[in-house]
Amino acid sequence: MQSTPNLDQFIPEPLTRFAYQGFQESKKAFGFVHKLISDRLTNTVLPEQANKSQPLAPEIFEKLQVKLKALEEKDWQDAQQGIYPSSLLFDNPWSDFFRYYPEVWLDMLKIWQRLDKREFQSFDAAIDQVGYPKYYLQNFHYQTDGYLSDMSANLYDLQVEILFNGAADAMRRRILAPLKQGLQVFANLPPTQIKVLDVACGTGRTLRMLRGALPQASLYGADLSAAYLRKANQLLSEISGELPQLVQANGEELPYLDNYFHGLTSVFLFHELPAAARQNVIDEAYRVLQPGGVLVICDSMQAIDSPDFQPMMNNFPAIFHEPYYRNYTTDNLEERLTNAGFIDLKVENHFVSKYWTASKPL
Repeated sequence: MQSTPNLDQFIPEPLTRFAYQGFQESKKAFGFVHKLISDRLTNTVLPEQANKSQPLAPEIFEKLQVKLKALEEKDWQDAQQGIYPSSLLFDNPWSDFFRYYPEVWLDMLKIWQRLDKREFQSFDAAIDQVGYPKYYLQNFHYQTDGYLSDMSANLYDLQVEILFNGAADAMRRRILAPLKQGLQVFANLPPTQIKVLDVACGTGRTLRMLRGALPQASLYGADLSAAYLRKANQLLSEISGELPQLVQANGEELPYLDNYFHGLTSVFLFHELPAAARQNVIDEAYRVLQPGGVLVICDSMQAIDSPDFQPMMNNFPAIFHEPYYRNYTTDNLEERLTNAGFIDLKVENHFVSKYWTASKPL
């Protein structure tokens, strides 16, 4: 298996920081150029698409750049403080990039067809749709087959990195510090006995981060998509450490005993759930966490956080198929967490993401 040693053992800090900054700048430039070209092509093929979004003022872009720089600085500082190894800063699916990036462009032809026909629940005839909740059977982001095909799983991480101009992993890593802090409640336990579940684990990107930060913990992942779990198993088997235990399951009905996990994470899930499902997932998280266990949620910013960015939040569901996003941006997750029984609630924002940390009472 591929190992990821801490770069600090071999490379001087200034050089590592310079490499990290260069790496992030290259991802930002790549994402910007890709979106610029793809947007112009889309507006040429489907001119009506240009009228669906509101142009953003230059000062909004300036504020976004400031927030992105702050995110990258926080990412760097957390690595320097030992919350996770510096090698995670450079973890990137290069083999998938070179293999599947051409497919991203080919898939755009299918996206244009769905946009033109306004098809939002279109799946290949070979895909079995039985057993999935109705809200899940969507072409989220207009992507082919939604979350139910191997090709979708192969393209997903590339598409998300492009969407966030290379900041997706840096946003994911913001869950690691509050998670490790919350797990201090169980400091008397051997690290190998700590159990952490990632709900809606997708292709396993968050689990890779968790493995870097918690090299000895027992990691678990649950997701509705068998295709994404296959991809997660492939990607996670490439790194050292015990392979996380993956299971196909709905976050609203987790197949685990009460009081089983010490920590639970969920990244980029809640904006793709209807309101009732959000509460059900939170209730299930409470059920499966041990007393004293910690829950960390990462998702999009909300309307209350950054009123200046409201046009951007309005554009997101207009440009992409995100049927539950508008409701999410005004949903009170603090109240939902409190209603479920969680305490010690903390909320913070980084770039365009928002984080909730809460504990189950001892």
